[in-house]
Amino acid sequence: MTDNRFFNRSEFIGILVLAVFLVVVLPLTLDVFRLNLVAKYLTYAFVALGLVICWGYGGILSLGQGVFFGLGGYCMAMFLKLEASSVENTKIQSTPGIPDFMDWNQITALPLFWKPFSSLTFTIAAIILVPGIFALIIGTAMFKRRVGGTYFAIITQAVAAILTILIVGQQGYTGGINGMTDLRTLKGWDIRPDHAKIVLYFFEVGLLFACIMIAQFVRHSKLGRILVAMREKEDRVRFSGYSVANFKIFAFCIAAVFAAIGGAMFALNVGFMSPSFVGIVPSIEMVIYTAVGGRLSILGAVYGTLLVNFAKTSLSETFPELWLFGLGGLFIAVVLAFPNGLAGIWGDYVQPRIDRLISSRKPKPDGWTDSSVADGAPAE
Repeated sequence: MTDNRFFNRSEFIGILVLAVFLVVVLPLTLDVFRLNLVAKYLTYAFVALGLVICWGYGGILSLGQGVFFGLGGYCMAMFLKLEASSVENTKIQSTPGIPDFMDWNQITALPLFWKPFSSLTFTIAAIILVPGIFALIIGTAMFKRRVGGTYFAIITQAVAAILTILIVGQQGYTGGINGMTDLRTLKGWDIRPDHAKIVLYFFEVGLLFACIMIAQFVRHSKLGRILVAMREKEDRVRFSGYSVANFKIFAFCIAAVFAAIGGAMFALNVGFMSPSFVGIVPSIEMVIYTAVGGRLSILGAVYGTLLVNFAKTSLSETFPELWLFGLGGLFIAVVLAFPNGLAGIWGDYVQPRIDRLISSRKPKPDGWTDSSVADGAPAE
C-alpha cells in the first residue's frame, strides 16, 4: 500500500495488532477488575486521539482538554444520576426525586437545566454539542484574533482552572468536590455487575475504533494536509487564500468532541464523575499520553495512553512511595531520547528492519545477481 491509501501496510498491521490485543488478548487474560481498569485507560485514549489532530497535525497545544473530558462526563453523569434519583430510590430524603447532593444543600426542586437530561437522546446530543459549542466559542475568540502558541496553551489552562472552581463552588448543582457518585443504571440496565462491565468494555473498544477511523479520514483528507501545512508554515497557508483560523477551530472542536466521548465513557465505566478529572493536572497528563505515544501517530497515541497508565498502576502498586519519581523519569526519558514517542521508535528502528527482513525473503526474479558479486567481483 502507498501512503495515499486509507491505511498503509504499517498502519494496517498496527491497527490489527491493537484490535487483537484489545478484543482477544486482554479479555481472555485479565479478570473483570483489571479489564475495567483497561476500560478506564481507554477513556483517556479518546483525548489522546483528539490531541493528535489538534496538536500533532494542527500545531495547537491545548493544556485544557480535561475541560471537555469533564463536560462529556458530567453530561452522562447527570443522566445516570437522575435515573438513580427516582422517587422510590430517594424516598428517605426530605425532597424525594432529586439527586442526594441537592437535598443535602436544601434545594427543593430539580433545576431547570437538569430536566432535559432525563432523556438519553438529549444526553447523547449534549455530549457532542456542549463541548463542541464551548470549543467553538473559545476557538473563535482566540484564533480569529490570531492568539496561538504559548498564549493559547495558558488560556486553556486558565479555562480548566475556572471550570474546576465553578464545579466545586456550585455544590448544590454539581455535587461539588465529591462529584456525582452512586451511578447505577442506564435505562434500567444495571451498569455495576461484572457482565455489564464486560459489555461496556467491548462497546467502548468499538467506539474507540470508530474514532480512530474518523481521525484517519481527517488525516488523509485534504483537510489533514492543510493542517500539516498550517503547522509548518502558517503564513504561507494564509497567503494561499485559506482561512487558518477556521481550520484551527475545526481541529480544536474535533479534539473537544473526542475528549467528551471519552469523558462520557469514563462516567459509565467508573460509575462517578468529579472535578478531579477536569483541572490543569489531568489535562497535562493527557498531553503526556500523546507525547509518549507520538503526537504524529493516531495509533501511537492509543498505545502511549495504555503504556503510561499501565506503568502508573504497576509502579503505584509496587513502589507506593516512589512511583511518581519513576513515572516522571519515564516521561523525561521518552522526551529526551525519543521526541517522537513510541511511534518514532517504531518508525526509526523497528519498521525498517521488518521491511528489510520481508524484502530479503522475497523470491528473486530470474537473471537477478547480487551487486556484490557482479562483474567478476570476488565473493566474501
